[in-house]
Amino acid sequence: MQSLLPFAGFYFTYFTFQGMFSPFWGLYLESLSFSAWQISILMALSTFARIIAPGFWGWLADKSGRRRNIIVTTSALSAASFCLVGLHNGFWWIFVSMAVSHFFWAAALPLVEASTAYLTRSHPGRYSRVRVWGSIGFVWLALTGGYLLDWLGIAATPWIVSVLLIGVALTAFKVPEVKLVSRGKPAGPIWDTLKKPAVIALFACCFLQAFAHGPYYTFYSLGLKQFGYDKAAVGVLWALGVVFEVGVFMLMPRIMRRFGLETLMLVSLLAAVLRFGLIAGSLAVPALAAAAQALHALTYALHHASAVGLINRMFDEQHHGRAQGLYIIASFGLGGSGGGLVGGLVWPHGGVLPTFAMSAGAALIGVLVCLRWLRPARLECQ
Repeated sequence: MQSLLPFAGFYFTYFTFQGMFSPFWGLYLESLSFSAWQISILMALSTFARIIAPGFWGWLADKSGRRRNIIVTTSALSAASFCLVGLHNGFWWIFVSMAVSHFFWAAALPLVEASTAYLTRSHPGRYSRVRVWGSIGFVWLALTGGYLLDWLGIAATPWIVSVLLIGVALTAFKVPEVKLVSRGKPAGPIWDTLKKPAVIALFACCFLQAFAHGPYYTFYSLGLKQFGYDKAAVGVLWALGVVFEVGVFMLMPRIMRRFGLETLMLVSLLAAVLRFGLIAGSLAVPALAAAAQALHALTYALHHASAVGLINRMFDEQHHGRAQGLYIIASFGLGGSGGGLVGGLVWPHGGVLPTFAMSAGAALIGVLVCLRWLRPARLECQ
C-alpha cells in the first residue's frame, strides 16, 4: 500500500493554520474596530471560497488526473496571497487579499481527502487514523496561540497565519500522486448519482450541520470574550473540543465496524442540537462550556468521517474528486457561509442566546431529514 505519512503531514500543517485562524482571527478583526457584520463577512470568505473553488478544482483534477500538481500550486498561491493581508488594515484590502487566498486554499483539502479515502477504501476506519493528525495540529496551535498572541500582540496574527500557510505549501510538495485503478468500464454521469434521494439527503444533512456551525466559527470566541474568558481560556476551550475529536478519530475503525454510517450521521446531528443548545444557554458556566466543546467529537469528527465514508460508498471512484468537492461546497461552503452570515444579522440582537439557538434549530432540521431519507438503522450492532 502507498505510504499515508505524507497525507498525515499535510493534515497536520493544514489544521495548524486552522488552529490559529478559527479561534483568533475574529478577535483580530474586532481589534481593528470592524462591526459584527464586517467580521461575519470576512470570516465567511473561507466558506464562500468553498462554494466555488472545490467544484472547479475537483473537476480539473478528475479531468487531468493530476491531483498533486493542483494541491501544490494552489497551496503555494494561497500562502503568497495571505502574506498581503497584514500590509494594510482597511476592510477592502483585507477582503480582497483574503478572498484570493481562500480561493486557492479551498482547493487542496478535498483533493487530499479524496486521495486518502481512496487509499483507505478497503479499510475505511484507517482514514480517521490519518485524518487525526489534522486534529493534533489544531490542538497544538489552539493551545499555544493565545499565549503567542499575549507575547507578540494581536497585531501579529496575520503574520503568524501567513507562516503557517507557508508550512502547508511546503508539506504539499510531499503529497504523492494517487493513480486510480481502472475497474474496466467508465463511470456513468455523476448526475445519475446526484439525483438519488439518499444522496440529496446526505448533502442536505451536511449543509444543515455546517449551517449550525457557521455562527460557531464566526462568533464563539467573541461570545467567550463577552463572558470574561481571556485569550488563553479561549484557546483551551477550542483545543478541548479537538482533543475529544482526536479520541473519536482514533476509535473510528472500531465504531464503523459496529454501526452503520447513516446511524453515525444521525448521532452527529443529535449531538449538535444538544451542543448548540448548551452554548446558547450556558456559555457563562465554564463546566457546561467545556461539556459543549466535548461534543465537538460527535458534531465534527463523527459527522465528517461518516460523510466521507458515505460519499466514498455512494459515488464511483472516477467521481470522487468532484464528489468530495461537492461535499465541501454543500457543507463548509453554502452551509458554513450561510450560517455565519445569518449569525452576523442575529448577533447584534441578543448575542449568544439567539445566535446559537438558531444553530440548534438548524441541526434539529438535519435530524428530521436524516430520519426521513437516509433511514439510519436503530442503534444496534450491525
